[in-house]
Amino acid sequence: MSEKGIIRKAVDIPPRTKFRLLLTASSLTGLSYLLTINKSFLSWIGGWLRWCPTSTELLEQAEAKMFSYLEKPPETTFVPINLNEEDGEYRIRTFMANREADEKVTPLVLLHGFASGIGLWVLNIDSLSQDRPLYALDILGFGLSSRPVFNRDAEVAENQFVESIEAWRKKVGLKKFILLGHSMGGFLATAYSIKYPERIQHLILADPWGFPTPDLSAKKVELPIWVKAIAAMLKPFNPLAGLRAAGPWGPGLVKRLRPDILRKFENIVADPSDVGNYIYHCNAQYPSGEVAFKAMSAPFGWANRPMIERISQLRQDIPVSFVYGARSWIDSSSGYKIREMRENSFVEIKLIQGAGHHVYADKADEFNEVVSKICKKADVRRVSTYSGKSTDISSATLNVDGGEEKIILDKVL
Repeated sequence: MSEKGIIRKAVDIPPRTKFRLLLTASSLTGLSYLLTINKSFLSWIGGWLRWCPTSTELLEQAEAKMFSYLEKPPETTFVPINLNEEDGEYRIRTFMANREADEKVTPLVLLHGFASGIGLWVLNIDSLSQDRPLYALDILGFGLSSRPVFNRDAEVAENQFVESIEAWRKKVGLKKFILLGHSMGGFLATAYSIKYPERIQHLILADPWGFPTPDLSAKKVELPIWVKAIAAMLKPFNPLAGLRAAGPWGPGLVKRLRPDILRKFENIVADPSDVGNYIYHCNAQYPSGEVAFKAMSAPFGWANRPMIERISQLRQDIPVSFVYGARSWIDSSSGYKIREMRENSFVEIKLIQGAGHHVYADKADEFNEVVSKICKKADVRRVSTYSGKSTDISSATLNVDGGEEKIILDKVL
């Protein structure tokens, strides 16, 4: 066969084979094109498919945005703590302000409530830190603090929280301070004060959760079968599981379901979405503290270990101030019962009209004024009941900044 014939035979490929080769080559070329040219598109798809669009970095950015609305640049840090040798080191996210204040004034420490973080104190920090050192911490398991695995036993979980606060205090170097806790933070502040009374100058409880015992005398309401079925299905889940289950729709869910919380900050925050983003990123990550809170909680918002049953363990010389929102769902009657129980101690009750459960944000100016006065009273320590003497607290007087002020207890209408 001639050379020309050999070449013709080598390239003489059947039509069907030619089509298959052409199709394969085209497919590979097209796929290569898609992978090469559309990397950004695929990256966007991958990011959207990541179910919970959150991270520690995004939470830090959200926190920084919240603190950008403060008058002074924030001073934040991570305080390392050790609860025991087995668990290793944890970190407590901490905000500090006015640490160089006069040593005669008492430092104020803030503990936030459930599903919250230090960023939601932006309406209070500038005012409350004007004349004293102020510290706010992300409770262990919340915000930017470490998120360990908590015990599922209510008492053990509570003690883990308390010991983390004490470990934080040691690292920061505070000897004695005013402790203010909101909601769940009020519950933990009381538990801490019971165990470490020598550290507490004054205990301020802002709409505290977990104090009353369930009212067993109330008439039982027979729930429909479908309600019981839904309750049974939801029982294994954590309180905020729905937020994480919403995945990519989570950030918008906070804004749509709780616009009321966002509106509380509109006087200081230029973009309400900054508040929603912060709340979302605080709660879309691993539910560490959330699991512990569930362990401490009983159905329908009660506490497994109601604080009113243990308040007698609080040392008598520790003064207590309750600050309730008059429109809150929290039962303020617990405060009045405790005032009766602690007849030889200083207990005052303040009701802020027009405020709900988020009393620190609903009426921030009034709340800040009330707390500032309480702190000044703690500084001078002139109330006779501080020494353990019995007196009519509703008419007690004291000297504040050279003037006499009368303590008037608000009454429940």
